[in-house]
Amino acid sequence: MTGAPADATLARDDTAAVIIGRNEGARLIACLASVAGRARRLVYVDSGSTDGSVAAARAAGAEVVELDMSVPFTAARARNAGVAALGAAPALAYVQFVDGDCEVTAGWIAAAQRFLDSHPEVAAVTGQIRERHPEATFWNRLIVEEWKGEPGPVKACGGNAMMRLAAFRAAGGFDPGIIAGEEPELCVRLRMAGWKIWRLADEMVLHDVAMTRFGQWWQRCRRAGYTYAEGVAMHGRPPERLHVARLRRTLLWGLALPLAALAGLAVTPWAALLLAAWPLQIARLAARGMWPPAAAFLMLAKFAELHGAATWAWRRLRRGPARLLEYK
Repeated sequence: MTGAPADATLARDDTAAVIIGRNEGARLIACLASVAGRARRLVYVDSGSTDGSVAAARAAGAEVVELDMSVPFTAARARNAGVAALGAAPALAYVQFVDGDCEVTAGWIAAAQRFLDSHPEVAAVTGQIRERHPEATFWNRLIVEEWKGEPGPVKACGGNAMMRLAAFRAAGGFDPGIIAGEEPELCVRLRMAGWKIWRLADEMVLHDVAMTRFGQWWQRCRRAGYTYAEGVAMHGRPPERLHVARLRRTLLWGLALPLAALAGLAVTPWAALLLAAWPLQIARLAARGMWPPAAAFLMLAKFAELHGAATWAWRRLRRGPARLLEYK
């Protein structure tokens, strides 16, 4: 059962867990409870919480790292700080990264350990994500489509994953200057070093996205577009071509087709037929099994992603500091 009481007999000496969070409240308490007793060491990295998260983590038996918030915060920086707190720790082989709004499913850590034990070529293993309250809001329901993923070898994992500690450290950890999408970027470096990334069929975490407004959804999609642009700038060249296809789709649907339709209308009214591309694509996605509203919002998201990509380009042009694009 998820969130079962801690049982020290379940914990292996070679596994630690690093949880990051800020003002997650009851979600953090559930997260801590789901990991306690299943990892020998538990580190919680806090980024300026004001809701008692630090006290809750200490009460749960976690080692607490409070980040210096005078330095720009990123999730990458927080996870690196958690690993640094583990010290040399030669007995540790694996680290389970967990976001504070997630609850680790009972059995996941053991399943991930077994897989890494038997697959020495794999540096990171992830699993299936289930949205805790998909029925709570329309925006939560949209996220369900995001979490779908087939098991097997993959190019990247997300923020919830178990990693081989030696591989993580040899790769230099997460890039602390990346405001989002730091996991795919690290996975590029891991795969360049000869490692593999794997997704299991096992359920890994219950996630609580807690989105209630259109603005939150837009900001989340905007952050994705920012990630695509930054990923292409860092690793867009062959053979990796990180996020190249995603950014190309964003530019096609969010910029090129609208501009072509507007420019064409100045010449012929038949150019309005270009606007049929959006409903046709929505119908195509729905025919392939996607929830129709999710298909519609997937296409609308291209404009939010374009906003994010433009934000990245503007900051790059001005050489301005990267700032978080938070949605909650």
